Amino acid sequence: MQPNKSRLKTILKACKGQEIIVVGDIMLDHFIKGSVSRISPEAPVPVVDVKKEFFVAGGAGNVAVNLAALDAKPVMISVVGPDVGGEMLKDFLRKRGVNISGICEDSDRPTTQKIRVMADQQQVVRFDRESKKVISPAIARACMKNFENAVQTAKGVILSDYGKGMLSDQNIQKIISLCRKKHIPVCVDPKIDNFKKYKHITCMTPNTKEAWEGVGAAPKSGEEAIEKLGQKILKMLEADSILITRSAEGMSLFEKGAKKPYTVRATAREVYDVTGAGDTVISVLTLALAAGANLKEAAVLANYAAGIVVEKSGTATTSRQEIEGVLP
Repeated sequence: MQPNKSRLKTILKACKGQEIIVVGDIMLDHFIKGSVSRISPEAPVPVVDVKKEFFVAGGAGNVAVNLAALDAKPVMISVVGPDVGGEMLKDFLRKRGVNISGICEDSDRPTTQKIRVMADQQQVVRFDRESKKVISPAIARACMKNFENAVQTAKGVILSDYGKGMLSDQNIQKIISLCRKKHIPVCVDPKIDNFKKYKHITCMTPNTKEAWEGVGAAPKSGEEAIEKLGQKILKMLEADSILITRSAEGMSLFEKGAKKPYTVRATAREVYDVTGAGDTVISVLTLALAAGANLKEAAVLANYAAGIVVEKSGTATTSRQEIEGVLP
């Protein structure tokens, strides 16, 4: 049975002002957009006539921006390099209401940047500037100190793992342990390489592809296969819950002790762009839990939020008012 509208509205109202810590890999997404009408005489490559250029926060930074758009108080714990990209990224986050006091600077690595050249909605090329090595012990300690300070007043924690080295094994274990002791929900958007490291968490939110890869198995079709998959991950991680996002098929929520998954049907009328939808899901899910929702209520609200953002172009966010507006 789906939670009633009145209850969901109460949860949305309680989301305002909740302090949520986001720990993970932040990056600066640089978009160069234009059109192509000719091939270069210098080499057989398209010439892009640039019409538009802009920057946005990517990775865990987009999770924090999603939370800010929902009137929460996000605190960002991450690492940037001592470069222009790092300053731009911090400035972008700060202007959107994200607390950046927990972002450390590492002189041994660049700020992660993804530069995408687009021509008529088609990506021509992407340039990556990054380091994937695990952050140094000194930087890891500095990040943990920032986390320990922030967690004193936080109501929820999100681990947003993009495999760029921010979430070291030691820090993952410390964060989860501290959250469990304080009874703070900790939700994870995983990177496949670190999938099995996130034990004893409140919830993990893999998509179907990530879920199959996380257990090292070839994808299988059908509800029975999904049920077995979800239960396997739940047991493997000893987690409170697993929320598998299934695109047009909605979401399947697996809770510890429940015999069957709770299915949340997709709500999007038209899917325009799925970019960043996973960030929206984990943002709303964690924020709702922090505001007093149970896992089913949080999953339903996350599903409505995802339905809104996939109808928008690019990496989009939604608001509490927009979510309330689509509740049946």
